[in-house]
Amino acid sequence: MASDDNAARCGTGHREPGMIGETPPRSPARHRVTALALALLAVTGACTRSEEKDPGISAKPSGPVAERPLAAGVDYRESVHRGPAGPVRISVLRIAPDAEARLVGAHGASMALPQTVRQAARRAGALAAVNGSYFDIKGGKAYSGYPGDPVGLYVENGRVLSEARDDGAALLLGHRDGHLWARITEVATPGLITADDGQTRRLDGVDRVAGRLRPCRGTDHDRLAAEGRVWRQDPATGLCEDPDEIVEFTPDWGVATPSGDGVEAVLNGDGTVGRLRSPAGGPVPKGGRVLYGIGEGADWLREHARPGTTPDVSIPLTDSSGEDLTDFVDTAVGGGRRLLSGGRVVLSERDRAATDRPPRTLAGVTADGSVLLVTVDGRDPGASEGATLAESAGLLSSLGAVDGLNLDGGGSTTMVVGGELRNRPREAVGDPVGERKVATVLALLPR
Repeated sequence: MASDDNAARCGTGHREPGMIGETPPRSPARHRVTALALALLAVTGACTRSEEKDPGISAKPSGPVAERPLAAGVDYRESVHRGPAGPVRISVLRIAPDAEARLVGAHGASMALPQTVRQAARRAGALAAVNGSYFDIKGGKAYSGYPGDPVGLYVENGRVLSEARDDGAALLLGHRDGHLWARITEVATPGLITADDGQTRRLDGVDRVAGRLRPCRGTDHDRLAAEGRVWRQDPATGLCEDPDEIVEFTPDWGVATPSGDGVEAVLNGDGTVGRLRSPAGGPVPKGGRVLYGIGEGADWLREHARPGTTPDVSIPLTDSSGEDLTDFVDTAVGGGRRLLSGGRVVLSERDRAATDRPPRTLAGVTADGSVLLVTVDGRDPGASEGATLAESAGLLSSLGAVDGLNLDGGGSTTMVVGGELRNRPREAVGDPVGERKVATVLALLPR
């Protein structure tokens, strides 16, 4: 998973070298005052200002504002703001519902291997791009061996390529009548396999190592307990091991499936089981897919997914009310903490009190349906100090968001515009600027 913390240090504002030109902010004074009030409300959770409360990140830039036109209905800005620990450098990409551009998810040649945001943007032909979901980073506490594997929901071109975790919040994107549709909400992916003989079985995951649930808590934890499944949770990593699973591998996985003692139903392009492969491990057929079973899941495949049969696999997207959103969603990217809902901060008391200020990648949706993609630089003492979760919520509010999500952060936080790296990603304080390879990106494409 790509996210880490660093201790904040105080500093003073400065002019960021290499910014794109200088133009004054276009927001009217009334809007700036309202935005600042929203930021204060978001950070303090109160209706009145208190001098004892953390003032959050100033809604008004304290340094020069840089802008670049990308397409009609798209606004890109860079600016430096005052934060409680010192200056904060942010980049903001705002996409209107009627923008002459499309916002989509993208990944590299393989879901199992990462690439930099610039590489993914170049491959997609993107005008701009930011890093997307958390992922199974090499060197992490529960590393699976596949550094590009997203942790949590990822949907691309309407296809689920990584299942939701714990009904977590996600940024959902689609296009209706030529306009961008966006929503941030909690999403589940209750996958189901229906065999030719009418027997059904839960599909546990997509494009990941079978038997591993990360993170494992909440609904995943409760589901295993309710089903009487034998599972073990590692308190140091949050990883749960489930010995009885079926996971689907798609051609997007891009490498051979993991070798092991399980059973694989290898499906051809028409959905027919061509053969059962055991021991497991091998290529995913072009245009086909593989159902990979371990434990009881392997037994189920042997009995109900025999060669010549055509099991039906469905993976709907449902919100917390049970509404099916599948037909509306082209792209979905799961994130970390949900920050705003309906204009209100939805952080726990623990998250509100958190003091760590890593770099962050944020997503927001405004009242008019515009999408905000925001990067906050950190690990750069005296130049950009990062943001707490509460400050991030206030920042999104100050930019007009009514719903907000912390997508990812740490060394992964990257903003690319016109093929150029526009922010300053760092692995740690004192490290040189450099791009981390990531699993997925949100790419702005020309219409």
